[in-house]
Amino acid sequence: MGMMTGTGPLSPRPSGTFNFQPPAPGWALYLEPTPKRIRAVIDGETVADSSRAMLLQESGLMPLYYFPPEDVRTDLLEPTDKHTHCPKKGDASYYTARVGDRVVENVAWYYPDPIEDAPPIKDLIAFYWDRIDQWFEEDEQVYGHARDPYHRVDVRASSRHVKVMLDGETLAESTRAMPLFESNLPVRWYLPPEDVIAQLEPSDSTTICPYKGFASYRSVRLADGKLLDDLIWCYDDPLPEATPIAGLMCFYNERVDLELDGELQERPEPLHRMSAAAS
Repeated sequence: MGMMTGTGPLSPRPSGTFNFQPPAPGWALYLEPTPKRIRAVIDGETVADSSRAMLLQESGLMPLYYFPPEDVRTDLLEPTDKHTHCPKKGDASYYTARVGDRVVENVAWYYPDPIEDAPPIKDLIAFYWDRIDQWFEEDEQVYGHARDPYHRVDVRASSRHVKVMLDGETLAESTRAMPLFESNLPVRWYLPPEDVIAQLEPSDSTTICPYKGFASYRSVRLADGKLLDDLIWCYDDPLPEATPIAGLMCFYNERVDLELDGELQERPEPLHRMSAAAS
């Protein structure tokens, strides 16, 4: 979560205030070059490979890469009849990708005649992130969505007394927590497994974070028998930026009562999944 998402300064619900009138919620656009080499791969075939890609930030949405047409295998793309309108960018036209026997419908779009106030995206080609098999920044595969250069993850050791409760039942208690501060997201308190006293049950759920890696989940069985699905997550092998939280357990602040040094914390608002689709 960077400038445009979560509670970032140009997101639909910023946590801070400006000394000027910011864009209306959902209307901020920011296009900038990225110094990274970006590649998109379908069925083992590279369909885009560029060291001149542009990153489009759009308030309320995850960032997206836009490629110069010269760096896209347009011989693998076929124009379609699909068109959509975005009030901030204009009318988009679409391509279907055909790679061998593989067909990915309406996988890419471009703006042949963007509106006057839009950033210079004319004819640049963007791909739906989740319809591409593999994305690479330089030689490293990335997951979830394009990484935001204004996103930051900081993990700090803390001796604060952290207590997690629900319906009067203590689920965890620790003075060895590792708080994770992530741009424009609630602080997450990662606890040593031995400080979690709740009855845990396995879960098949997994999620991917571009900044932390792959997370596995645990459900919690309360003393009254009630099962709370996926109340805890854990990164067993996190990305380098989040190495200190390896193997630690984190409760959803939104779903539990969390005390810091005896002071009950306000539950954060539930986060909604962001979309990076063209509109």
